[in-house]
Amino acid sequence: MKWKSQIQNLKAYQPGKTMDDVKELFNLEKVVKLASNENPFGCSKNVETFLKTNAFSHAIYPDGYAKGLRMKLSEHLSVEPGQLLFGNGSDEVIEIISRALLDGGKSTVMATPTFPQYKHNAIVEGAEIREVPLDSAGRHQLDKMLEEIDDTTSIVWLCSPNNPTGEYIRNGELVSFLDAVPSHVLVVLDEAYYEYVVAEDYYDSLELLKSYPQLMITRTFSKAYGIAGFRVGFGIGNKEVIGKLEPIREPFNNNALAQGAASAAIEDQTFIEECRSHNRKGLQQYYRFCEENDLDYIPSQANFVLINFGVSGDEVFQYLMSKGYIVRSGEALGYSHSVRVTVGSHEQNEEVIGRMKEFLALQKQV
Repeated sequence: MKWKSQIQNLKAYQPGKTMDDVKELFNLEKVVKLASNENPFGCSKNVETFLKTNAFSHAIYPDGYAKGLRMKLSEHLSVEPGQLLFGNGSDEVIEIISRALLDGGKSTVMATPTFPQYKHNAIVEGAEIREVPLDSAGRHQLDKMLEEIDDTTSIVWLCSPNNPTGEYIRNGELVSFLDAVPSHVLVVLDEAYYEYVVAEDYYDSLELLKSYPQLMITRTFSKAYGIAGFRVGFGIGNKEVIGKLEPIREPFNNNALAQGAASAAIEDQTFIEECRSHNRKGLQQYYRFCEENDLDYIPSQANFVLINFGVSGDEVFQYLMSKGYIVRSGEALGYSHSVRVTVGSHEQNEEVIGRMKEFLALQKQV
């Protein structure tokens, strides 16, 4: 078979072990997953009510235009319905953008480390990948990213807050960057963790969109909204840009239950505010732990924190998993001595911090 040369050594996404896997592997009764940045508080009761009170014919295709969800979200965001692009998670929105703009003659610019699907899709499309390392504080070096842009560049990817660091781009530096980016380059601003941000100098991307037509924003219902299992993500952009992307979207890519669940979730912004508040308190739990134990960490605007333990992240990961707590090793994230921990409930945070203290105590005995 005549496979694309660029996919010969491409690895499929490897999800972590499931909670059931860990229970069986270590003979545990209880396992807490703090690895995938899901919402520990689940979803709004509005979603649960919707699922209990609505019946669907399984033989009928869902609304391919997602009209109900589209109208509700456009009203919530104060954008026109034609400015929205829906995907099977924001992963698919990223894939659609890449498929539309990248090929063997194009280049794309991104930070490193960052969300890996930007690079993954660029490889599939055969594009040249130009990566700019984050600075020592885990932030995008926008000036150096600008230097990588030329006539071949089609897309620049910005993740803010960035995964895996939790750092964000400040308003002033983003405006300066957008002012300097050539008009032929699409700037994709990935805001998967937007709902968790509390920084006062965070930009208003929807306002910026009015002044910069080459800007594209991506968001998701998988994080703060707590419906990752339904896989609903979306892009917000200039109508002309969305118009070019829509024909690439697979028909019926958001199923009927997903559209309804997302619509119900939008209506409960009180739930989002509560989750944001709990998240800030949870982050403080980890910050205190780090400061008491002289561990470096990156202050986060997301629902996770990257902690440097000074040893292999795999070692910390394996120890915590053996005790029933699944986190993400930094070995696979570009921070080999760190682990990324999703902020859980107050109790979950206290429990995993207790296990981290045990790990540190064992390290001192070695």
